[in-house]
Amino acid sequence: MPLFIVFLGVLGLLVLITVFKLDAFISFIIVSIFVGLGEGMTLEATMAAIEKGIGSTLGGLVMILGFGAMLGKLVADSGAAQRITDSLVKLFGLGRVQWSLMITGFIVGIPMFYNVGFVIMVPLAFTVAMSNRLPLLYISLPMLAALSVTHGYLPPHPSPTAIAKMFEADMGLTLIYGFVVAIPAILVAGPLFSSTVKKYKSQPLKEFYNEQTLADHEMPSLGISLLTALLPVLLIGMAVISAGYFGKAHPVRQVFDILGIPSLAMLLSVLLAVYLLGLRQGTPMKSVMAMISKAVSSVTLILLVIAGAGALKEVLVESGVSKYIGEVLGQSSLSPLFLAWLIAAAIRVCVGSATVAGLTAAGIIEPMVSAGGVSPELMTLSIGAGSLMLSHVNDSGFWMFKEYFNLSVQETLATWTVMETIVSVVGLLGILALSMII
Repeated sequence: MPLFIVFLGVLGLLVLITVFKLDAFISFIIVSIFVGLGEGMTLEATMAAIEKGIGSTLGGLVMILGFGAMLGKLVADSGAAQRITDSLVKLFGLGRVQWSLMITGFIVGIPMFYNVGFVIMVPLAFTVAMSNRLPLLYISLPMLAALSVTHGYLPPHPSPTAIAKMFEADMGLTLIYGFVVAIPAILVAGPLFSSTVKKYKSQPLKEFYNEQTLADHEMPSLGISLLTALLPVLLIGMAVISAGYFGKAHPVRQVFDILGIPSLAMLLSVLLAVYLLGLRQGTPMKSVMAMISKAVSSVTLILLVIAGAGALKEVLVESGVSKYIGEVLGQSSLSPLFLAWLIAAAIRVCVGSATVAGLTAAGIIEPMVSAGGVSPELMTLSIGAGSLMLSHVNDSGFWMFKEYFNLSVQETLATWTVMETIVSVVGLLGILALSMII
């Protein structure tokens, strides 16, 4: 019965948005109330869960998405994105620029939270596609597949790091095995799959790329362009690196721990971009602030939609759906690695959050790991792969992709959802293959 209520809720959400054309945020709230009451929660508890879900989801995202939109706008309008993309095309050649963005996405994704990496990298992909007349999804999906894999599989991201600690897995081995598993998953979900989606004509939000082609002397230098666009990556990456070399009390570690806080890193990057890409280029402060205001207004709808997804996620968690799924599947006699993946995948489909799915599945499967006989590193990766399975309308990442790329729900399901599913399934196959060797 709990799963049937969830199924009706997801179906109702799709109908409200696609058939009745109701606003996505309103649809999320209506469905969240329906699911909460259907799962036996009181109306007061349901509304409290909705408010909690909205608050917890937007808490960090407001600053990250807001600052990310500002940085993306400054990088685009100043010509920095054009300078970077022109250099990428010259270095790799136009035929291989898709691979260059995929590799960049993987490197950026290792130290950086997914949402931060998304809002930094997507405007660059927009500029590459628009300036070279390339299919946008063909260019972008490999990059996003790389970001998604690092988010789900690899430390130091929150979920795989927490799971590895829970299982007492070796962090270094988890990272090494994760690289081995990640490569085929990215290649299949990225370049291979993206070659099949050229028929989808995506027209991205204009706030995130510059339609005008600037002359060489009008653009900032490559060094300044890279510094401003990738400063959040550098700051967060240095925090990760310093943590591996210095103790918590070391001054270097303490400095980079502060500078590597994602929202602070984004703020510092925006301030630097205001100067280097705005004032230093001769743009008046009033014009720079106008760019920033326009960028912020463009993400308002995205934030509301993500908030709605967070509300539904919290209702599903507090109603006990994720725990119910885990208990049902936990009685199976399947392979431990496959079972761990399956539990995480089932929770992911119902709840939406990869982090919630991963941590919930880890709590359920932990006694099996403690009993021995299975690699805790591979179990960490298996849960991580499962937590990426079948992203759909209850996942905030689904709506970020839809809104940024200006796609319909059906088109998002046919592109984003399929890509995430490929990442998950190929990841599982790689883990099972690896288990036969180590």
